[in-house]
Amino acid sequence: MKIAIIAAMSKELDLILSQLDNYTQSILGDTTVYYGNEGEHSLLISQCGIGKVNSALRTLAIINQFKPELVINTGVAGGVDASMSIGSVLVAEKVAYHDVWCGPGTEYGRADGCPLFFTPLSEGLNIMKSIANDSDLDIRFGLLCSGDKFISTPEEVAEIKSHFPAALGCDMESASIAQTCYLNNIPFMIIRVMSDMPGGGENIAEYNNFWNDAPARTFLSLSYLLSKL
Repeated sequence: MKIAIIAAMSKELDLILSQLDNYTQSILGDTTVYYGNEGEHSLLISQCGIGKVNSALRTLAIINQFKPELVINTGVAGGVDASMSIGSVLVAEKVAYHDVWCGPGTEYGRADGCPLFFTPLSEGLNIMKSIANDSDLDIRFGLLCSGDKFISTPEEVAEIKSHFPAALGCDMESASIAQTCYLNNIPFMIIRVMSDMPGGGENIAEYNNFWNDAPARTFLSLSYLLSKL
């Protein structure tokens, strides 16, 4: 299977590339694309940049150029629910925007012409649930919300939860990547590791310390998924 793996930041990209024994690279526009293999899968790995527009543009460029059979977005996210903790892996069962509203008569969070929730590849979700049962990784499943803002205060978390009470995590790229895949009929999956807990008072320090302490094992769930697809 040809699989595109997309991360927003160089720190996330480096953690993914460190799991590959060998890879090559080429330039696509202003983006470097890395090529590797994992079992029978051909991998295309790239950094999209932070935010909804960056991630949508880069995802579309990769889809148009390489025609992947699956897009996986991975990296870090902030936890917005007390059930989550730093280091928890959130596998998105649904993805939505927490900062979209198209005006009266429209549903909050729904992008024009799209469903409220984008749903990942069901086969991949089933595999990840099996992995969660068989490994000691802290893997959770639920709703991930995206918006163009780093969430850092209790008030911001409360605003997200007021619209999406079931939300477990937040980030700045997942929904726009999901929307791009949806519009191009490409299956996707979102796997994010909790780097901080917004609203807890120390989330910026937590976020910085996560990068100092983050072991590669927090990204093992991605390797496990690739081995079973």
